[in-house]
Amino acid sequence: MRRAGRLALGALLLLALGAAGPAPPEPEGYRMEAFRAPTPATLQGATVVTTAEAERLWRAGAILVDVLPQPRAPKDLAPGTIFRLPPRDSLPGATWLVDVGYGALAPQTEAYFRRGLDRARSERPDQPIVIFCERDCWMSWNAAKRAVAWGYKGIHWYPDGTTGWREAGLPLERATPAPEE
Repeated sequence: MRRAGRLALGALLLLALGAAGPAPPEPEGYRMEAFRAPTPATLQGATVVTTAEAERLWRAGAILVDVLPQPRAPKDLAPGTIFRLPPRDSLPGATWLVDVGYGALAPQTEAYFRRGLDRARSERPDQPIVIFCERDCWMSWNAAKRAVAWGYKGIHWYPDGTTGWREAGLPLERATPAPEE
């Protein structure tokens, strides 16, 4: 009985560890749908960083760019209903550029993203840029890929994002979206 229990426990552990399976291959283009899914382990032209590396970059003054989309109020709310956006806790000092990680961007969203990157880079021109959102979120992969395609140098993609940061016990702070100006 003990042996059977250990075997069952071992099988469950293997299933849990392998549930996510291998990382998907890096696609040629942008991810266009199902953004909350396992991401590739690579991003051509960018440096992929772990939580420890992201922390080191943060402490060294890197530019942090959070690209998690901002939730929208449901369209079927009754008139007069108050909708409160959920709070976003992010890496300290990060610029939150909302909605810039979709596979296809409207021209005004593209311009907002470029202005946000340019503004951050102009304040600290020699610092790397760390782009993130949450674990298993293609938004950060798409945004980092787009920044590389536009010719930005020193792009680092942090695939574990605020999920990994929180799990490591690192500080988070309340974020507000960068203005569209």
